[in-house]
Amino acid sequence: MTQTTDILIIGAGPVGLMCAYLARCCGLHTVVIDSSDGPLKQGRADALNARTLQLLELVDLFSTLYPLGKPCNTSSIWTDGRFISRQSSWWEELEGCFHKHFLMLGQAYIEQLLDKKLQQMDAPVLRATTAETITPGQNSCITILTNGNRIHSKYIIGADGAHSFVRNYFKIPFHIMRPQLTWAVIDGVIQTTFPKVPEIIVFQAQTSDVAWIPREGVLDRFYVRMDTPNFSLSQVLAKINRAIRPHTLTFEKIVWYSQFSVKESVAENFCTQERIFLAGDACHVHSVNGGQGLNTGLADAFNLIWKLNMIIHDHASPNLLHSYEKERKPIAEGVIKTSGALVRATKFSSNNTHAQDYVRLIAHHAGYITGMGIRYGTEGLPGTRIFDCTIFKDQTQTRLYSLLSYQQFTLLIFGDVEPPLSLTRFVKLIHIYPQKRGESFWTDRTAYYNQAVLVRPDSYIESTAPAAQADFLLTQLNNKLVHKPI
Repeated sequence: MTQTTDILIIGAGPVGLMCAYLARCCGLHTVVIDSSDGPLKQGRADALNARTLQLLELVDLFSTLYPLGKPCNTSSIWTDGRFISRQSSWWEELEGCFHKHFLMLGQAYIEQLLDKKLQQMDAPVLRATTAETITPGQNSCITILTNGNRIHSKYIIGADGAHSFVRNYFKIPFHIMRPQLTWAVIDGVIQTTFPKVPEIIVFQAQTSDVAWIPREGVLDRFYVRMDTPNFSLSQVLAKINRAIRPHTLTFEKIVWYSQFSVKESVAENFCTQERIFLAGDACHVHSVNGGQGLNTGLADAFNLIWKLNMIIHDHASPNLLHSYEKERKPIAEGVIKTSGALVRATKFSSNNTHAQDYVRLIAHHAGYITGMGIRYGTEGLPGTRIFDCTIFKDQTQTRLYSLLSYQQFTLLIFGDVEPPLSLTRFVKLIHIYPQKRGESFWTDRTAYYNQAVLVRPDSYIESTAPAAQADFLLTQLNNKLVHKPI
């Protein structure tokens, strides 16, 4: 059997599923294959950061997922039987953001929701299915599956994890560094004399080798650094009880127990053959510290799919796709630097203040951990996230992010100016006045008064100008995107 599609996605973890969902929202055809028999049921990633929550609002996923999780914005330090620090300033000081916290929610919820959405979109994942060969051509790729079926696709996304078949098939260098740090992780229902709090607690004993992570519902998670490849569950529990002294803790039920050694790597290329892309763990792996793995992978999806949409539906210049690696690879490198510093701080401290060092590093790298400091480029507003704010229509209140579109650029004009505009199909116009005006949108609180702000589909700012010169932004965008054949 032969299938033809716009995008073949190899891997149905959260990143692959998100790529498929975003593509379907844009009206693109997708085929997703995965070796598993279904979405994840428990374990793995455990937190969505503030930026991811904003991105989920763009594509109608936020309202379903948010009630399932547990907000958490405080990192605490416990030592010698007491809390010596409880901090959340890096969350509280965020601007242009309505959800100033992690949402503690297991990865399984995201996978199960996206898997269900794809079924409803008549694009279910092809399970127990793997690729055998991939042959890129000038205009398409041919992928032969191990069952003999063949898929013709315009593009391929390898979202197939740290052991990526796609990355290995095309021999993309991926040099892994292992800092000799081994951890156990336990999810379960606990009984404890410790007063439970919805905070991330880092315990400082001889080192800082236990962290308590609140989870959704009745679950709690513990990360325990063991630093040996062989250990028992009883040894892990002993370390937890040593850390929380004088309190005690037992597990009523363990729903997931695993161990992992820290690995760090960024793929040399995120794109090859002009039509093959890597996303998520297929192109970057690192320590779980700071909760950045899942969030970084989902941001890869949001960065890539709108560009493929512009190429396929609006015949944008192929140069647009080159920006995927240019933008996302430095972010992946920054995430590895951040998570690497955090995980090493749990073991190495010149002053034996491991947990305090850890929390100081969180504050220093808050831009990555909250996701709100991620930007493309180094100067000015272009490349930064658009600030969210309260918007009114007559007396009805909403938020800016609920008005943005992932299928289009959005031209926001803040102010009373009514400039002449030459709109195209891929630009949506929203005029926001500084005071109530009939049935129009208005707000008296914005960081962009009297400005025209052109916003990318992934809600990063493309360009800005005085409101009266808004049409100049459209001309710039058209010159950048329109493909001019030689």
